[in-house]
Amino acid sequence: MRILVTGGAGFIGSHLVDRLVQEGHEVSIVDDLSTGKKKNVNANAEFHKLDILSPKLERVFKKHRPEAIFHHAAQMDVRRSVKDPIFDGQVNILGTVNLLEQAIKIGTKQVIFASSGGAVYGEQEQFPAAEAHPTRPVSPYGISKLAGEHYLYYYGRTYGLQWTSLRYANVYGPRQDPFGEAGVVAIFTLKLLQNEQPVINGTGKQTRDYIVVDDVIEANLAVLNNNLHDTFNVGTGQETSVNQLFRLLAETIGSPIKERYGPERRGEQLRSCVDATKLARATEWEARTSLGDGLKRTVEYFRQTLQPR
Repeated sequence: MRILVTGGAGFIGSHLVDRLVQEGHEVSIVDDLSTGKKKNVNANAEFHKLDILSPKLERVFKKHRPEAIFHHAAQMDVRRSVKDPIFDGQVNILGTVNLLEQAIKIGTKQVIFASSGGAVYGEQEQFPAAEAHPTRPVSPYGISKLAGEHYLYYYGRTYGLQWTSLRYANVYGPRQDPFGEAGVVAIFTLKLLQNEQPVINGTGKQTRDYIVVDDVIEANLAVLNNNLHDTFNVGTGQETSVNQLFRLLAETIGSPIKERYGPERRGEQLRSCVDATKLARATEWEARTSLGDGLKRTVEYFRQTLQPR
């Protein structure tokens, strides 16, 4: 199948490209490398350095005529969305609309959209949250991701485009960027490996549902291979506090560094955890990797590739 992956040089997108290539698909990538890295690009995929807002996106579609699209290109930092909601909206809303416009022009059959279970629900009323949970995002990032879902519904209803929204929990693993403000596992891991002091924002009692990137990629493949068209959560259903995460990482690394706390950040939820039962029932997918095993694999990756020699 001819498949386009936006954000295919990024953390999650590059892992997805690797699996799609492994499965024998013809893969093209659009990524502006603002956060993605050229070294992540699979040599067997065709790469286009391009912003999803660019009018030149039309050329890529005409050349490759993708039958399916995995849309991962995004402004993905909750804190940046609070600081600069205009930029967040331009990338996540207008960029998505530009992509969907090109998709209907050339007859793309399916779009699989990387949404956010951690952000679209807002402060949850039930734990874990199922897909029917009210969506009341408390950050511009959550709002823009939810808007993307609504645009998918519109293009599906109006033009017959088949779509799936995957609401990810907090994804972590190899290739996650440890130098930005998002990605607490990568940030804490690198700091601890370098014997530097990580800072926990707020009390550290805020919880997240941490899922390793490998399990997220398998969820994407399950949706593609089963030809599903719906909204699905992708998570473990388990809550872990930032304090617990810090201690697990320190123990895994063997670091003596203790917790240090800083101011809480605006736009961040207190608790977040999603119920992926719906996806498990529709496919044979399940989150197979424990947090302990996922953190060990992540730490080993950073030891090998990022720790100063």
